[in-house]
Amino acid sequence: MSGNGSAKFGGSFGGSFGGGYGGAAPQAAAAPAPGPADAAPAGGWIKDTTTKDFVKDVLEESKSQPVLVDFWAPWCGPCKQLTPVLEKVVNAFKGKVKLVKMNIDDHPQIAGQLGIQSIPAVVAFDKGQGIDGFMGALPEGQVNAFIEKLVGGKAGADMAEVIAQADAILAEGDLPGAAEIYAQVLGVEPDNLAALGGLARAAVASGDLEQAKAVLAQVPADKLNDKAVAAARAALELAEQAAELGPIQEFEEKIAANPADHQARFDLAVALNAAGKRDEAADHLLEIFKRDRAWNDDGARKQLVQFFEAWGPMDEATLAGRRKLSSLLFR
Repeated sequence: MSGNGSAKFGGSFGGSFGGGYGGAAPQAAAAPAPGPADAAPAGGWIKDTTTKDFVKDVLEESKSQPVLVDFWAPWCGPCKQLTPVLEKVVNAFKGKVKLVKMNIDDHPQIAGQLGIQSIPAVVAFDKGQGIDGFMGALPEGQVNAFIEKLVGGKAGADMAEVIAQADAILAEGDLPGAAEIYAQVLGVEPDNLAALGGLARAAVASGDLEQAKAVLAQVPADKLNDKAVAAARAALELAEQAAELGPIQEFEEKIAANPADHQARFDLAVALNAAGKRDEAADHLLEIFKRDRAWNDDGARKQLVQFFEAWGPMDEATLAGRRKLSSLLFR
């Protein structure tokens, strides 16, 4: 077995996966009695198992609620990263899902029969059947989304928290990771507007404007003013604006030659925003507003408000920009 999570499972994670375990326990040598490490923590939602107890701990238990099986080994570095994350998330669901850990060094038979060739590997069982799974040390947000999808309407975790985690990952620049979580949420709740907006913003950030449009096209007409959707739409419009502009240096040179060239400064702000330089972009619009509030039918302030909408109300650049704008409005 490999610890890099690169190999594929030998079996499918479809509805028939693990179906052979619905009856008697797998044939295997008697396992040693569980030691102190096998004791379940407070709440009883996490435990270790053996080959002998697999049917009772996993298959029978999964008839009451889904059970995750964490296949791990002491020598596996990624396993040491994943297991604490699994335990934290499972505990947060407060009994809606259980976690059973199996050391494949001590108990290799089950993993072998399931065709598991790489660890860490997690297999989800429900109603006595293996139905889904993943490999590798996924981050907490993705584990949370996986379990949320698994338990469906019985979810104990707050979907808003999963979205918040995806938003944080997106802000950190992990576009594929954020997009995957948004997509997993949509697999559970296809009409989740926060996830649709987030997925569209991730597409904009990656430069795939057509994909962003396709995602936003799924939003019902009566939900277009939802704040998450509006933010994504604003981000898309800004990206389209920036795509039509020239290089940043061109506008900087124009402003250096004529600081009163408001159009050049406005275009520079749009270009800087597209480059991720939010504070600088806001400052240039504020400079136009300070010099001439009426320019282009209050265009600088309106563009700044669109920036705020695209960035989100709690973004540091939004908060700073609003403070500066307020000082100019009410001085």
